[in-house]
Amino acid sequence: MQNKQGFPLHLPDADICYYPNFIASKEATHIFEALLQETPWQQDDIKVFGKVYAQPRLTALYGINQKTYSYSNIEMTPHALTPTLLDLKQKVDQTCETNFTTMLLNYYRDGKDSNGWHADNEKELGTNPIIASLSFGQARFFHLKHRTDKTLKHKLVLEHGSLLVMKGETQHKWLHQIPKTAKPIRGRINITFRIIA
Repeated sequence: MQNKQGFPLHLPDADICYYPNFIASKEATHIFEALLQETPWQQDDIKVFGKVYAQPRLTALYGINQKTYSYSNIEMTPHALTPTLLDLKQKVDQTCETNFTTMLLNYYRDGKDSNGWHADNEKELGTNPIIASLSFGQARFFHLKHRTDKTLKHKLVLEHGSLLVMKGETQHKWLHQIPKTAKPIRGRINITFRIIA
């Protein structure tokens, strides 16, 4: 069961909509378990300020074409979509009225796993990309901050089964992150949908 009711975040220079119950809780739990077991997770090294670190989460790339995706000096080649991911893609495509080509899966194993401040503005995503993000498992805070107006900040809890959609100028004007937490928490799987033509 999907909830088509989205709630816009009223932020300047942004076009963001949040669907808190996009996938019903019981179905979302089944999807989390399936993704956890069937995904060929990998942990790549990233370079930050000249130093190399193991990326603080596990990832996997899937796509309907063979277009690679590059970020933080990492180049990923997509796997073919599984039936689980194809079903999710169809649901998200329908809601966003678009045809996503690429799905990046992120597994945050605990509160130490995170994603630092960034924007999804890589050149292969084109101008004003639409980015959709599905969350399963542990709810995590999602932080936003404006690139130039330091007074503009926002945080949102991304819940189990929720969908977040960012489009328009959002990636040019705002940065976002999943911060670390010292709380003892369970794992979270996030799927970000992109278009790489």
